[in-house]
Amino acid sequence: MASLEIETLDARAADFESRFAKLEQRRAFERADLVEKVGALVEDVRQRGDAAVLDAIERFDGYRLQPSQLRVSAEEIEAGAARVGVEDTAALALAAERIREFHELHVPRGWDEAKVGQRLGQLVRPLDSVGLYVPGGTAPLASTTLMLGIPAAVAGVRTRAMASPGREHHPAVLAAAKLAGVTALYRVGGVQAVAALAYGTESIGRVDKIVGPGTAHTQEAKRQVFGQVAIDSEAGPSEVFIIADEAANSEYLAADLLAQAEHDARASVVLATPSEQRVAEVAQAIGRQLASLPRARIAKESLARHSALIVTRDLAQACELANRYAAEHLQLCTVDPERWLPQIHAAGAVFVGELSPVPIGDYVAGPSHVLPTGGTARFFSVVGVEDFQRRISRIEIGNPLFEKLALAGSRLARLEGLEGHARALEIRLAPARRSKVDPKT
Repeated sequence: MASLEIETLDARAADFESRFAKLEQRRAFERADLVEKVGALVEDVRQRGDAAVLDAIERFDGYRLQPSQLRVSAEEIEAGAARVGVEDTAALALAAERIREFHELHVPRGWDEAKVGQRLGQLVRPLDSVGLYVPGGTAPLASTTLMLGIPAAVAGVRTRAMASPGREHHPAVLAAAKLAGVTALYRVGGVQAVAALAYGTESIGRVDKIVGPGTAHTQEAKRQVFGQVAIDSEAGPSEVFIIADEAANSEYLAADLLAQAEHDARASVVLATPSEQRVAEVAQAIGRQLASLPRARIAKESLARHSALIVTRDLAQACELANRYAAEHLQLCTVDPERWLPQIHAAGAVFVGELSPVPIGDYVAGPSHVLPTGGTARFFSVVGVEDFQRRISRIEIGNPLFEKLALAGSRLARLEGLEGHARALEIRLAPARRSKVDPKT
């Protein structure tokens, strides 16, 4: 059995609040140095375009590309996809089908409502171009390629440009890019990819919005280009918060915690249960399962630095803590999860029941797995079709309603000291009606 180091907290203890507060601050890191370094590279790409991107690739990735190599050709994508095995291709196709079906169910539609004297509504239009950022790292994220590319395609985005680091992309990523309908694939990652997508270079087209997970450097780059382009929520290290009762399967719970802990040494995994026996059994099960986990070193660091097993007073308190924590993934492993689901208000995604572990959502459930992390689920949501569309208000006013609205509007304009606003309304009123507003006219 592998040795296990993970913090155990008791919600009934006097020091619990201070200890849980530290767990909540999992996003805390020193930004000052990061801001300066990222800002310098962003500005370099903005000023020098391709040359800065190619220099950054050589500096950070260790190889030199020519400008013509930045974009992966259609022939390379086809050849790579053809190298994926039959069963893996079928699994990717199944995932793509389910992701597409889910997002087609809730494509926002425009609407309008006509009443006497007015017609109000909303126009829904796709963004013209988006940048889909898919990290490289230690795993070929074919699933993330599908989770970003397909909702963008369903939304109707014309240009769906994907950036992902690596001289050679994994065949599964190329197959996923083909299935997702990616219109351009660039072999560039990190800060230089975000800056290139935001400002455009000689070889990489400028986009309207950048979405996707990444390192702290990548996320900082997204913050710095916000305003030049739109960005999605922060998608940092993976995390899960599991609420379990005394009937939950300890082996399942341990496996579910490890599934997220193996992502990244900075991943955060939490179990909250009123059962002290469950905490003890899960700790033992984690130790056993770690022994044969290929990414045990990463998981152990995550467990030791950013994770906890919590004994709560009851399940109601576990739900309260879950809402404070606002996890990327929340699992309800209880006998009656529907009873507790209404008490969950802050989570990127909720996985209900023991046959709905997070990995089912990572790959084949249908909803996107690009979720807010680090507590930002309190105010951000899962990436979906809505992220790739704009909503435009439609306003059409006619008589006799215009008179009523113009009189009220001009009065409010003068309250704010905006005489020009008031006059723009009053000039449209009949002369007799105008005199009731301003006797001097």
